[in-house]
Amino acid sequence: MTRSPAAQLTRRSGTNFYYAFLLLPPHKRQAIYAVYAFCRGLDDCVDEPDGGGEEGLRRWLEEIDRAYAGAPQTPLGRELAEAVQRFPIPRACFGEVAEGCRMDLGPVRYNTAADLEVYCRRVAGAVGLASIEIFGYTDPGTKDYALELGLALQLTNILRDVSADAARDRLYVPLCDLQRFGLTAAEFLAAATGAAPAPPAVREVLAFVAGRAHEHYARAAALLPPADRRAMASAEVMGAVYRALLDALVRRGHPLGPRVRLSTPRKAWIALRTLVHVRGAR
Repeated sequence: MTRSPAAQLTRRSGTNFYYAFLLLPPHKRQAIYAVYAFCRGLDDCVDEPDGGGEEGLRRWLEEIDRAYAGAPQTPLGRELAEAVQRFPIPRACFGEVAEGCRMDLGPVRYNTAADLEVYCRRVAGAVGLASIEIFGYTDPGTKDYALELGLALQLTNILRDVSADAARDRLYVPLCDLQRFGLTAAEFLAAATGAAPAPPAVREVLAFVAGRAHEHYARAAALLPPADRRAMASAEVMGAVYRALLDALVRRGHPLGPRVRLSTPRKAWIALRTLVHVRGAR
């Protein structure tokens, strides 16, 4: 069967979310592919050399507006238009993602964990709020779960991508956390890029941030309403895969350099195990 452009993009991206998406029925799967494709497009505007920066964000947001108006001009836009006609995905979610991406233009520094949380809620929490409209939910408390899980997932991404982000002059570890462990931003970035040996304090501060991520995973688990547990099976798989990635980073002592990745069989096993657990829950 020929995959849609959004499905092809999602598969090619190698996202850890892919196996979670496969659990959905076809009409929901196609909608989540469309949402993912547009969020990925917004992200690429500030991450890729040819992304266009602010101008790229403007173009993507214009096509999102056209999709909501029922007049898209691209194949991906037509897929998004179908998704937003079928599911009540708030337009504001894409605006929040775009605002978060704007925060990545230029050097990135955050003074406190609260400052960083604003960024995480925009680039990840907003995606969670869009996604649960597709997954379906009955309890408004599920929105709190989605936001908390988004924070956990984004912190895991940050810990995984320390070196790649440092090469772009992006530092997502809050400056107050660096100060707690006696580090300056310059010292941390030099270690992360390999320009200087990494002192023990670099791994210590990363372990500290990992502890914060674990706290968000625990809060998300506590916030998930029992009535919506099965509906959130895909979200639970996302969380389980990323928790496993976080655990791998912790076990390896937060290595700098290339990304730590989970193997495809490992991710498939986590997805199956989580699905069995969710469907067996009462």
